[in-house]
Amino acid sequence: MAKNLLKAGHKLLVHDVVRASVEDVVAAGAASGTSSADVASRSSVIITMLPDGPDVETAVLGPGGVLEGAKKGAIVVDMSSISPMVSQKVGAACAAKGIEFVDAPVSGGEPKAIDGTLAIMCGGEAKSFEKVEAILKSMGSSVLLTGPVGAGNVTKLANQIMVAANIAAMGEALTLATRAGLDPEVVFNAVKGGLAGSTVLNAKAPMAIGRNFKPGFRIRLHQKDLRNALLAGESLKVPLPLTSLLQQMLISLMNEGKGDLDHSAIVNFIEDMAGIEVKKASAAQA
Repeated sequence: MAKNLLKAGHKLLVHDVVRASVEDVVAAGAASGTSSADVASRSSVIITMLPDGPDVETAVLGPGGVLEGAKKGAIVVDMSSISPMVSQKVGAACAAKGIEFVDAPVSGGEPKAIDGTLAIMCGGEAKSFEKVEAILKSMGSSVLLTGPVGAGNVTKLANQIMVAANIAAMGEALTLATRAGLDPEVVFNAVKGGLAGSTVLNAKAPMAIGRNFKPGFRIRLHQKDLRNALLAGESLKVPLPLTSLLQQMLISLMNEGKGDLDHSAIVNFIEDMAGIEVKKASAAQA
């Protein structure tokens, strides 16, 4: 994502606790900052992207964080996938210092991050969004304002519920087809052009059938997103029974040491119960 900003002609000053990540982007043309506060003090637009809410709070609100350095009138764009309640907390802290805030989580995984075609879901004031829209379009093919601060992450949580449910349903369907002696690849090709077809199916069925679980988006990160969805559901008094079940499936896979596999490995949960792997019929168990 940083490299796509550089390709679009933007000047970048970067900082990360993982030094190798900094060196990689610096080699592509960015300058290196010494801390989050240092980067913020020399930038009009500050973009953060971290694993979860506590990390965002540390990087933005903590010692040496963004708010220590950011000047009044700057804009913080947090592209992390976190709890919308945390986004609202960080947004309020920014506003108290005269700094604008937009939450802008993304969907599309590593492949779309690399080719600059992410879906970016934003929350914030319209005037703030308009200031950063062109920057975000350097990283995504779909950039939409979905509501006030926190709305971007509510939208991302909705996205993650639907993606997990799609993969789990795909796993059940293809495991059933394999047990029945069918070639799951043929079944996939037969249904993908119908109502069951989806971007999720097209991306994840070939991975499951090919037994390729190299992560584009890791199970442990999807588990984190569903945990945040359940917390949001509790806060808003919205029952999320399917999300709760999916969360338990992901925790089970993490306990099996599969947390760093691609989330297409949700299929493994169904396979383990059935005692069969989704693969070519000639190689499947009887």
